[in-house]
Amino acid sequence: MVASAAPSAPEATNVVSSAAVRYRTVKVDGVNVFYREAGSKNAPAILLLHGFPTSSQMFRNLIPRLADRYHVIAPDYPGYGQSDMPPMDKFEYSFDNLSRVVDKFTTAIGLTRFAMYVQDYGAPIGYRIAAAHPERISAIVVQNGNAYDEGIDNEFWVAAKAYWADKSVANGAKLRPLFELPATKWQYTEGIRDTQRISPDAWTVDQAYMDRPGNKDIQLEMFYSYGSNPPLYPSWQAYFRKHQPPMLIVWGKNDKIFPPPGAHPYLRDLPKAELHLLDTGHFALEEEGEKISQLMRAFLQRHLK
Repeated sequence: MVASAAPSAPEATNVVSSAAVRYRTVKVDGVNVFYREAGSKNAPAILLLHGFPTSSQMFRNLIPRLADRYHVIAPDYPGYGQSDMPPMDKFEYSFDNLSRVVDKFTTAIGLTRFAMYVQDYGAPIGYRIAAAHPERISAIVVQNGNAYDEGIDNEFWVAAKAYWADKSVANGAKLRPLFELPATKWQYTEGIRDTQRISPDAWTVDQAYMDRPGNKDIQLEMFYSYGSNPPLYPSWQAYFRKHQPPMLIVWGKNDKIFPPPGAHPYLRDLPKAELHLLDTGHFALEEEGEKISQLMRAFLQRHLK
């Protein structure tokens, strides 16, 4: 199903006060993992997995819109946000390892079954977990997160693909501008309708974390590790076909990083998935948070018991 707007009679959003959000830390293999948590622990759980270059702060407005009905958890990966940033010689910064950390995180806080919201980096992290533990996944919401070759066949990925093929200093240097403020701001403002609706706090906070000594080297290593994801696409697609997890696709159609050609292929493997292309950019929650929360609440009400 393809749509561009919320259902005609969306479930009313009962927004919880942001004061109801708890900010916690749990140790996973010696690393302190920070997370935001709200809602009753007896309610169906939703794990929110953030993208690059942000942290769980990207969900700061979504969490209160879901917490009246769901147990909502949003961790920061090691090297991001308020989680520990171990030095690179002490910690493997890769999608395989971050997925292991997040998997162990869910066990540490007692999650046995949960829905996932995945965006950008959150998709390859979440899909590794889902493919390994399909019985634990109740539903998936994907927002500008890729699992198909069509989704990275665009200009943005040319320099990254060159770095995957040849991890040279010269190729890495071509990616380093992506870790500076103009590029961070661009991710938030490119493709949106109204810049006055986008809080400058968002890119300012993200950049402050990236400006920490050593963090840009971590980000470059993660860009290199992104090359480990396309070879896994067939296994993730096989998981979709075999297990048919309920899926809601909410996609900023003006995203220059993950454009709509990466959204449509999900329907090949998940013909019952819902696809909504929204007139916004990469960080769709910044401009379309209310619409996305309405779509999520209607979708989750149908699929989570």
